[in-house]
Amino acid sequence: MEAEAIKTLLDHVKDGSMSINDAMQKLKILPFEDLGFAKIDHHRSLRNGYPEVIYCEGKKINYIITIIKKMLECGDSNILATRASSEIFDAVKSQVPSAQYYELARIIVVKRQETKVSDNRILVITGGTSDIPVAEEAAITAEVMGNHIDRLYDVGVAGIHRLLSYTQLIMDANVVITVAGMEGALASVIGGLVDKPVIAVPTSVGYGANFGGLSALLCMLNSCASGISVVNIDNGFGAGYLASMINHLSCNHNP
Repeated sequence: MEAEAIKTLLDHVKDGSMSINDAMQKLKILPFEDLGFAKIDHHRSLRNGYPEVIYCEGKKINYIITIIKKMLECGDSNILATRASSEIFDAVKSQVPSAQYYELARIIVVKRQETKVSDNRILVITGGTSDIPVAEEAAITAEVMGNHIDRLYDVGVAGIHRLLSYTQLIMDANVVITVAGMEGALASVIGGLVDKPVIAVPTSVGYGANFGGLSALLCMLNSCASGISVVNIDNGFGAGYLASMINHLSCNHNP
């Protein structure tokens, strides 16, 4: 339940258009609703500024649909479901017609309201084309949370002139997300160019000694460039969420 929804609820009680018992009925599911197979954290948007996000991989389709419907009933705003297959989306769409699917990012969005977009920009960069699905997960996540996103794909260190030709775009970003597999050197290069936070996302893209992204992860963690934070392998969602938090925080502090 959003902060504005609770304020409206209290206003209705104050002006007599809603009884205290009815208001209590609305509020009884806070801080969470127990469905048996899931406990939906309806209180999260009040604490963290965004409703609980549904991780779809490994969940039964009927569980996902039920969770989305319950969140809609509670008045949660834009709903985000990650790691969703096209099969999951088709099932959700049949029950929730307003659902949208971003196939490359594997994200389902149920948009209930327009989100105020921050003035500052987040730039998502990939080392290679194979890293784009993880990058799109980060980009769509941050967009849904109210951020301007610029994309710069396939500019890895194997042809660093490609990256350097976009220096102004890189410098103008408020937060930079770098997504790379192989040896993951892109994060260090970007970290040495900008005075803004860099969020590094190692991907599982690479040959055998890449160890499913472990080589990129360790390279990013051991970067000698300052100002780099690292999320888990292929965790585009985590990077997008963190970038959004940083971006909105800096916007709030701007005069």
